[in-house]
Amino acid sequence: MTDSVADISHMILQKLLENPKVPRDISEDSRIVEDLAFDSLAVMNFVMEIEDMLDVSVPLDKLADIRTIKDLASCLHTIKAEQA
Repeated sequence: MTDSVADISHMILQKLLENPKVPRDISEDSRIVEDLAFDSLAVMNFVMEIEDMLDVSVPLDKLADIRTIKDLASCLHTIKAEQA
């Protein structure tokens, strides 16, 4: 798998859709808290799952800027690129 923002977004969407409580009509523009109804604990748990899948760690200060699935994918892409 390549690590483009689009590929990471797709992987995040697939992971989210494994949860039956997540709406089926989500997109990379879906807002994690507002549209998916994730509370702060759910966001942290989900980000930890994605971090494990991609073998990265998102600094807590960067989490504050993440609103949408695409924001998360962009952040993860940047972190992976910095590690390369």
